Amino acid sequence: MGCASLKTSGSVVGEGWAGNSVNTVIFRNAALTSFGGFQFTAYYNNEGYVVLAKRKQGASVWQTAVTPYKGNIRDAHNCISMAIDSRGYLHLSWNHHDNPLHYARSTTPLGLELTEMMPMTGLQEDKVTYPQFYNLPNGNLLFCYRSGQSGRGNMVLNVYNPATQQWQQVQNNLLDGQGNRSAYWQMCSSPKGLYLSWTWRETWDVSTNHDICYAFSPDGGITWQKSDGTAYTLPITINNAEVVQTVPQNSSLINQTAMTVDAKGNPYIATYWAEKNATPQYKVVYFNGAEWNIIHSNLRTGNFNLGGGGTKSIPISRPELMVKNNTVYLLYRDEERGNKVSLAHINLSSKKWQVSNLTSTPVGQWEPNFDKELWAATGQLHIFAQEVNQADGEGVNNVPPTPVRVIEVRHLPR
Repeated sequence: MGCASLKTSGSVVGEGWAGNSVNTVIFRNAALTSFGGFQFTAYYNNEGYVVLAKRKQGASVWQTAVTPYKGNIRDAHNCISMAIDSRGYLHLSWNHHDNPLHYARSTTPLGLELTEMMPMTGLQEDKVTYPQFYNLPNGNLLFCYRSGQSGRGNMVLNVYNPATQQWQQVQNNLLDGQGNRSAYWQMCSSPKGLYLSWTWRETWDVSTNHDICYAFSPDGGITWQKSDGTAYTLPITINNAEVVQTVPQNSSLINQTAMTVDAKGNPYIATYWAEKNATPQYKVVYFNGAEWNIIHSNLRTGNFNLGGGGTKSIPISRPELMVKNNTVYLLYRDEERGNKVSLAHINLSSKKWQVSNLTSTPVGQWEPNFDKELWAATGQLHIFAQEVNQADGEGVNNVPPTPVRVIEVRHLPR
């Protein structure tokens, strides 16, 4: 397994709250996004206010705006999710952990001034967690979230039509925990449709995570099917879900990771878990058009057991995932590598992992987030980065704010 350093450049956006990982949790989905020649980001400052920022593509200076909106930054669940719709309006959702919906959008295209908070559909908006936006192939915008609590929550999907500027609920219970469990998902959108994978959790305790399941929607979340084309009867439950990788409880299986598709529209899912009596390792579960496969890694040596509740302090981050030209890339952070931003890659023909460092200094308990719209359009990798702390079990560390940065990788290894 080789190791090298890649050439990178970057810019500082501003100073962000660093007492926990709320600015860098992976389930933000979009901490960084591009549209119309501009790049946008958002983060909490040290006083808990949401800060919006934008720059022209290629510029080093960011325009920032402190919004009137605050979040409970002492809870790392309360992250900021954002997207730009097909007319250029910014949509923002923030500060959620089993509480009412917080949602606003920009008053003008490509603007940083926000409207007053508003509802979307008025349905199931009183107990929201894990808000995420996704741009759909037809120009509409998808918003998904958990309605309910850990261990007994359901997945809600809303769709926004930029032409009418109206939201519509398309699923009120897509992944049904039946009052006994929750689904913790990751999703991606491509020209072919919407891809969804998830693990089930039986209780609030992360050690009860198990299995990796899959579904695909060709019509923006209305109908869903399995990898063989068989239609799902909705809602999807533990009884009818397609399990693409069996993982028992107590396997240190992490939830809310990443997925993507290759040029043919085949899905890839990145996560980590521990095989029996082994250390947790990153793995990629993928579909080649005919069957599901798994790529194992040997990127680390140390052992740990994943268990308990709240936001955890874990030796490794959850991984982000990219696929290009038959090469799979994992973006992550590992204590064994000095908590630096790392990029591992493997060519599906050679099956040999290589690792590169993207930073020379540590990023603490950072988790990866990158500009997926820019990546899809140009193949450029821009990463949201900040050195943050995370005390185990939703704790907070008394540390000063740290720079929010965007790292630009000049050339990806192949």
